[in-house]
Amino acid sequence: QVQLVDSGGGLVQAGGSLRLSCTAHGIVFRNNDMAWYRQAPGMQREWVAGLSSYGTTNYADSVKGRFTIVRDKTRETVYLEMNTLKPEDTGVYNCYSLVGGYDYWGQGTQVTVFS
Repeated sequence: QVQLVDSGGGLVQAGGSLRLSCTAHGIVFRNNDMAWYRQAPGMQREWVAGLSSYGTTNYADSVKGRFTIVRDKTRETVYLEMNTLKPEDTGVYNCYSLVGGYDYWGQGTQVTVFS
């Protein structure tokens, strides 16, 4: 059974940093594309960053230069390192992977940035 477990959210002042983690159970992360999404209150879910199985990374313009998505192959974990956080980064962050034609989501972790 495939399961993604998100963690690492919290309350942080603007300009601060957080590192989110997404640990996979039941799949081999390095063989799958991964992504982080977020959903702000009252807004639609939006894509934040992606990491292909080949190691290619892509970022939404709103986070480019501030966020980094990295994979720890030994721990089957993908991280989202978030720096210079802004209040508009507030939301629930979920990791995502498409495995065998099925969508898998982490349960979400709340990030709140206050000014």
